Amino acid sequence: MDTKIKNLNQKQISKGDKVSNGTLKKGSFFNGLSSTKSINPWGVVVLVSTFILMIGSVFLVFDLQNDFAQFRAERMSSTFGLIFLTVATGLFVFKAGFFIYNLFLYYKYKAIKSVTNEELPTCTVIVPAYNEGKQVWDTLMSLADSEYPEGKLEILAIDDGSKDDTWYWMQQAKKKLGDRLSIYQQPKNKGKRHALYRGFNLGKGEVFVTVDSDSVVKSDTLRNLVSPFVVNENCGAVAGNIRVLNNERALLPKMLNVSFVLSFEFVRSAESTLNSVLCTPGALAAYRRSAVFACLEDWINQTFMGQPSDIGEDRAMTNMILKQGKHVLFQRNAYCYTNVPEQYKGLYKMFIRWGRSNVRENIQMSKYVFTNFREGSKLGTRLLFISQSSKIIMSYPFLVFMLFFILMHPILFITSTFASILILSSFPVLFYAKRYSFTESFWAYSYSVLYTFGLFWITPYAIATASRRGWLTRELSEKK
Repeated sequence: MDTKIKNLNQKQISKGDKVSNGTLKKGSFFNGLSSTKSINPWGVVVLVSTFILMIGSVFLVFDLQNDFAQFRAERMSSTFGLIFLTVATGLFVFKAGFFIYNLFLYYKYKAIKSVTNEELPTCTVIVPAYNEGKQVWDTLMSLADSEYPEGKLEILAIDDGSKDDTWYWMQQAKKKLGDRLSIYQQPKNKGKRHALYRGFNLGKGEVFVTVDSDSVVKSDTLRNLVSPFVVNENCGAVAGNIRVLNNERALLPKMLNVSFVLSFEFVRSAESTLNSVLCTPGALAAYRRSAVFACLEDWINQTFMGQPSDIGEDRAMTNMILKQGKHVLFQRNAYCYTNVPEQYKGLYKMFIRWGRSNVRENIQMSKYVFTNFREGSKLGTRLLFISQSSKIIMSYPFLVFMLFFILMHPILFITSTFASILILSSFPVLFYAKRYSFTESFWAYSYSVLYTFGLFWITPYAIATASRRGWLTRELSEKK
């Protein structure tokens, strides 16, 4: 890496430094499109077009309000329409109330500060890699540059039968780092879960940290990530704060970067206040050793509809640790930068994998979330489950209604949808603008348009194909 990530402190990264391909670029983290390098003609076209469509739609909604009133009257006069609109109204009220609840929880959230070197536990970092190429070198170097006592840090890298030069770059990292790094090679590609399983059994640390091989971390990330285990004896797992690494190379990563901030810094902050983060991300997560070994055999032998589970290993581990009655927290001050798909095909494949995992693990969660699975209040955890489950359950009815709406009143559908995006996506825009960059925040609108019109089918498809196996990505031609 040209400029070591370890040279950054929290002040620098919040004031204008950006990580891209392991290199820090000064002054672009907050400046966004105002930075010369970040100006992309196609990006400007996308943003401007999005705004024109949304503002135009708002005008049409106002102009066509009589048509909207007639459409609502038609729906209310039919049994199906009345039932659907009643359910939709009920869900909207629940979601609105739940959002206000999350806002309250977000303002209560505080990241745990790093404990002292003496208090830090021994830590094993596991890096599974498949067809990652040279990127795995950057990952391992960023981990080695961590401000963590050397005698307490063990780094394990496991090549899961890669077909490219991943193993070569692991060997080069081993030559540079010596005894600080141990590398292993699976005899054949068995999947990320099995690579992590090997790491869990080899590791000697009191805490396990898992890091994706296409990610880099800040110098204080590891110590911030594991500190909750010292402060909270009942903490079983901790989620890191994931940002996008390749967000200057394509438009999709720019959109995902804004989306990730809402997903992690708002949603997981709220979940953490309830001690119930639902998913510790594969890109960066930490687990207490005893909590891992309490469920390790169930985790590696997990099946769904008779088939071995080879996806969703992060959500599954989180679910099993929550089931133990342990707390699962989020550390906003533990930054990790990861590569995301730059093409639509890679993006929808990643979302399908996540969608299938959500379906499977929500079913598993339903088996214990309404029991006395831990001490203290469980209401918040149950509300989180209900909120996520409602998105899954209602995906088919809303898909049917959307198709009906398109066929019967295409203009009303387009105008109302764009107007809704303008209203509902304003919160992610404001949230990102306050946390990071005003100009970059507008990608939240573009992402909402993309998801509404280009990825709406993901959840229904994931439900229908939940039993299918396969990672879908990580071939030589595409990553993530």
